Amino acid sequence: MDIIIIMILSSISLGAFFLIFFLIGLYSGQFDDYESPSIRIFIDDFEKN
Repeated sequence: MDIIIIMILSSISLGAFFLIFFLIGLYSGQFDDYESPSIRIFIDDFEKN
């Protein structure tokens, strides 16, 4: 029974750890890439005459 309590507490703490690092990355602008390579094919780089 003790191992279940340890597993629950460790999973909650690990989830909180990753949530904190995700929020730090989110607020520091890590995910603010508006012209990513996946949509770059849709953007025209040349001027049409």
